[in-house]
Amino acid sequence: MESTRGQLLIAGPALVDPNFRRTVVLVVEHSAQGALGLVLNRPSESTVGEAVPELEGLIESEERMFIGGPVAPTGVIVLAQFADPDPAGLLSFDNVGLLRIDTSLEDPPAVVQARAFAGHSGWGPGQLDAELEQGGWILEPATGGDAFCQQPEQLWSEVLSRKGGSYALVARMPPDPSLN
Repeated sequence: MESTRGQLLIAGPALVDPNFRRTVVLVVEHSAQGALGLVLNRPSESTVGEAVPELEGLIESEERMFIGGPVAPTGVIVLAQFADPDPAGLLSFDNVGLLRIDTSLEDPPAVVQARAFAGHSGWGPGQLDAELEQGGWILEPATGGDAFCQQPEQLWSEVLSRKGGSYALVARMPPDPSLN
């Protein structure tokens, strides 16, 4: 098992599970015990101010909540780019990681940017490795620009285009090729 921590999982065209169709998932943790990720390109209709007003000191109230995945959809996870990575609960790559669950929101750590997610994506031991072997996911190193992109609806196509070659062709595929 090779860890994919800090990588993007880009849903391949054959991945039709509605939870992950055309998604880009940041792998926050991947070990022998399983994996945890956040879907980066599924903004919700709710704002942070509406859903979790307690986070307004850390994230602008008008910012959209994101749907991190189908696991624990009522739980909230904050992904942040930390000014100093020491207060992070778990780092995915560089200084990007998760806010510690015991962080005081009255005196939050300094962050460059942050985003709130309802739920997360999770895989049991060996499950993500098996999905990668079956070709359901395409891997690409994550960047801060991916984690906090301003146009999340375009992230799937943008990351595939960045990979180039045949991936760039997949990026231009219509959502339902049979209608083409």
